[in-house]
Amino acid sequence: MKRIGRIALGTVLAAGLIGGGVWLARERAALDPETRYKLAAVEKGDVTQTVSANGTLNPVVLVNVGTQVSGTVRKLYVDFNDHVKQGQPLLELDDALLAATERQSAANMTNAQAALELALANETRLAALYRQEYVSRQEYDQARQALKSAQAQLALARAQNDRDKVNLGFTVIRSPVDGVVVDRVVDLGQTVAASFQTPVLIKIAQDLSEMRIDTAFAEADIGNIREGQKVRFTVDAFPNRNFTGEVQQIRLNPTNTQNVVTYNVRITVENPDQILLPGMTAYVNIGVQKREGTLLVPNAALRFKPADAPEKKPENAPKPASTAAGGSPARARASAPGPARAGSATARAAPCGWSMGAN
Repeated sequence: MKRIGRIALGTVLAAGLIGGGVWLARERAALDPETRYKLAAVEKGDVTQTVSANGTLNPVVLVNVGTQVSGTVRKLYVDFNDHVKQGQPLLELDDALLAATERQSAANMTNAQAALELALANETRLAALYRQEYVSRQEYDQARQALKSAQAQLALARAQNDRDKVNLGFTVIRSPVDGVVVDRVVDLGQTVAASFQTPVLIKIAQDLSEMRIDTAFAEADIGNIREGQKVRFTVDAFPNRNFTGEVQQIRLNPTNTQNVVTYNVRITVENPDQILLPGMTAYVNIGVQKREGTLLVPNAALRFKPADAPEKKPENAPKPASTAAGGSPARARASAPGPARAGSATARAAPCGWSMGAN
């Protein structure tokens, strides 16, 4: 029995020694920096500070073609995406009423012409009689006054007839510029009324090879933006392609939405392939500052999360500034146009407020 007890005691001691050795090895391995941390070399590179905003692509010249007269659309000559030339007919309105008005004014002009001829004959006759002293000076003056009145009535009738002819010509709507039809508001048979405001019938983009982006930047970022700065942007239609532009104008008219002040920044964009279409949403980045030869470390090195940190956030935690602002334009943020993205384990980070950019 003593022998069996000794064997059991030895087995327990051996197991305890083995377990202690394993535990000690794990503790030493946990304390080893090469095991606990990921190591990366500090490098040198370029960093760029950017400001971002969203905008809408629009044609440089967008012409709203309207009408100065009322009527029913009788003919349509163009449709969406049609290329038009200056002076080309776009649509035609029913001209029955305007044609009748023009004929009426033409008849009034003929009547005034006849009255003028009669007044001229009377004035000539009385002038001869007045020289022979067969009529008084008063009768001769009345004849001259009737002649001038007839001349004025004829001029008035001609002006009215010219106006009616112009209105009759307005029933055919023609293109004021060369371009592409991007919108057609009316249909065949629709009645348009031109009263205090000219109705828009067709929208024509003059040239889609050059576009513009209208963006809204926050007042905190507008001080770093200058005319002539280079711009990079993307669109949802081509997410893997970067486009470039240039700041053309910073408009001085601010917009205040829920106490958030923004300024409109207009950006010019070359579109030779015409793949950028009007109305697309552009995600714009403007590099406002750049530093070369800066020490770069991984983004993960700037963040630390203790092992015993709680995962659940407080229910009454304050919202981020961008959310509390009610959807205000994004402030200066870190961006990496190259393959290294913010938050990835291999991306290179820079001092606070800066991010690695491409040359």
